[in-house]
Amino acid sequence: MRKINIKSLLRLLSPAWWQANWSRLLLRLFAALFALGLIFRFVPIPFSAYMVQQKIDHLFSGDWRYQVNYSWVPLSQISPNMQLAVIAAEDQKFPQHWGFDFNAIEKALRHNEKSKRIRGGSTISQQTAKNLLLWHGQSWLRKGLEVPATMMLEGLWSKERILEVYLNIAEFGDGIFGVEAASRYYFKKPAKNLSASEAALLAAVLPNPHIYKVNRPSALVAKRQHWIQNQMRQLGQSYLKQL
Repeated sequence: MRKINIKSLLRLLSPAWWQANWSRLLLRLFAALFALGLIFRFVPIPFSAYMVQQKIDHLFSGDWRYQVNYSWVPLSQISPNMQLAVIAAEDQKFPQHWGFDFNAIEKALRHNEKSKRIRGGSTISQQTAKNLLLWHGQSWLRKGLEVPATMMLEGLWSKERILEVYLNIAEFGDGIFGVEAASRYYFKKPAKNLSASEAALLAAVLPNPHIYKVNRPSALVAKRQHWIQNQMRQLGQSYLKQL
């Protein structure tokens, strides 16, 4: 068994070492993200970084019973109602932008200056990059990495693939990841059979599935569900042909 080299360990913990080597480490991190992006362009996603983060957080908090409920399905097995619902709810410019909706970001910043209720301006592409490759948090490091990670997904993947991965790894409840697991848990049916109303309800809880509940929708969730359905009707399912 190899002995731990205390001097090497102390050197790794030294701020001076990190300051001298940060560019090399950052380059290696980008290379690793690029490799994962290439691999995940084709194969089903076994798990996401956020799933791992949630599992570790629950273990450290003493919740050993926490389980990840996750089941991958291709986009062809996800109801067009669900595909349209998340676009209507989260990112109506998804087919047109290259990863970032700067108008939405600007509106969110103006809103957050005046309101205690924080509004996000992230696109589906940004949320996919964050959930798949990074971690949840407000650090500048995570926000900085999110930009190249999003650009990488937009460059390597099609819009259909980004939407497919997003729908499969998004969290819809405590430990419930992906629309297939959510559909079977809440509605006892596969995701390909979701109605417009059910899809809108699932999309309505996406901003914070730990507070907003599919099986116990608050008045706010019901109001958001109704709004999403109206947006879906205005967009129409032909909107999906733009992807």
